[in-house]
Amino acid sequence: MAGKKGQKKRFWSDDEKVSICAQTCAPGVCVAQAARRYAMNTNLIHKWLRDPKFAPDLEAVEEQTAPEPCFLPVEIVDRTPIKETASTTDTKPAQSAIEIDIVGGHQLRIVGSYDPEALAQLIRGLST
Repeated sequence: MAGKKGQKKRFWSDDEKVSICAQTCAPGVCVAQAARRYAMNTNLIHKWLRDPKFAPDLEAVEEQTAPEPCFLPVEIVDRTPIKETASTTDTKPAQSAIEIDIVGGHQLRIVGSYDPEALAQLIRGLST
């Protein structure tokens, strides 16, 4: 894309390269996600990862990304049930729903059965 008129080739400093390469080693992050975050091609990040100058120290990355326990704010709201006007011959069982408001402005609504571990991992990811 650098060949198009009006677009210049970007220059990445060594510190930026090290930072971007370290982000790819975080749990749950892949090279494609880091590339999208910085609007760049994944091949460039793979090239940097092969270079020992930019390759992240895995022990240092694990220490930085170690999850520290924290509490999430929870608010229980009493809502009046909505009366359904559907016929009583409906064979579908009523489904339970969970609504979670996270501090970052995200709102989750889980309907039906769910995997508690997957839900906890999702909430941890959204709360950072």
